[in-house]
This record gives sequence, structure tokens and C-alpha cells, in this order.
Amino acid sequence: MSKHVTISPNEAADRLAIRELVEAYAHCADRRDAKGQMALFTADTHFVVYMNAKDAKPSQELHSREALAPVFADLNRYQATMHFVGQSTILTLTANRATGEAYTLAHHLTIDGGKRSLMIAALRYSDNFVKIDGSWLFAERLLYVDWLEERALS
Repeated sequence: MSKHVTISPNEAADRLAIRELVEAYAHCADRRDAKGQMALFTADTHFVVYMNAKDAKPSQELHSREALAPVFADLNRYQATMHFVGQSTILTLTANRATGEAYTLAHHLTIDGGKRSLMIAALRYSDNFVKIDGSWLFAERLLYVDWLEERALS
């Protein structure tokens, strides 16, 4: 059994705000709100995608908030998506900086003619957060795809 640790109200508020940031990312993705999703990042953000989590070489690397637009717009090729955010752990936390890790199961529905298919991606995010003007943002987000599964739907 883990030991109960007392935290300050400020730390509790920061932890909640970071969790809400992670959830807002998924929320915006599923609603195709690319502008809202981009607003969750710093202007000079670093966003890296590893389509194969075991490969040290990234599939894609971006260095600004504006560069995220085509990545988020790519979700429009799906009829629908649903991102389930699982555990989200804050690894380090100071007044204005934090690091964390979040797990997500991303469901992507495709309809081609009368055929429906579902792609499920097991995602892991390694995050660096920064607090600017009282709001937490992603300063860096590394996206690791641990596995993909494709299913035909009836």
C-alpha cells in the first residue's frame, strides 16, 4: 500500500490543470478542433512522433505551434476518432515546469463505401510542460506508438 503524501493546494491545482491539459488535447482531436489543439502548445513547441516506439529515429519532428496544423488536420481523413486517456503521471513538478507521461488508446473509424474499419493505436506520450501566465502548456510532446490493430467492422 502506498503512503499518503500531503500536497499543497497550489500543487494540487497544478496537477489538476496538467491533467486537464492532457484531456483537452484528446477532446480537441476528437472534435477536429485543430486551432484549439494547437493553442495547448507553446509557440516554440517541440513535437516528435515515433510511429514505432522501439525505433530511436523519429518518424516526424516539428519545432513550432504552426507546424502542428497539418498533423492535427490529418485526423480529418477518419469518419470519427475517440481517444481514451488512461493513466497520466506527473513525474516532476516545480512552480513553472513539469514532466509527465500519459497513455492513450486512440480509436480511428474509417468508412470506405459500405466498408467500415477501425484502427486502434496504443499511444504513450512523454511530456514537458511549462506554466506561462498562469496556464500550463505543452513545451514538448513525444508521441510513441506502441502498437496498432486494425479491425474490419460489420
